[in-house]
Amino acid sequence: MAERRTLRGRDGGRVHVTSATTPWARMVGLLGRASLPRDEGLWLAPAWSIHTWAMRFPIDVVFVDHDGRVVRIVEAMRPWGLVSERRARAVVELAAGRARELGLAVGSPLPWE
Repeated sequence: MAERRTLRGRDGGRVHVTSATTPWARMVGLLGRASLPRDEGLWLAPAWSIHTWAMRFPIDVVFVDHDGRVVRIVEAMRPWGLVSERRARAVVELAAGRARELGLAVGSPLPWE
């Protein structure tokens, strides 16, 4: 079973993040879903690039380095895109707009509970 952890935003909002750490789980990711609830996210590791091919909705993409710090945020990435960040070790996919709502910022650690 995939591990689940919780991000807690500066406003008290929470996002339950499920890990996708096997090659198959990372490949499938969010494909096949009609949407991503605002209180859910996906952790892809190891990963330094993602695609949104065949997805049906935009997402926020948060690239995280080996120390758990945010190195890049791509807000509201549209379907059929590709983005990468060589400094990243992992990626968190969130509902569009959620990274800003949680107060995530480049250089800051992810606020895990």
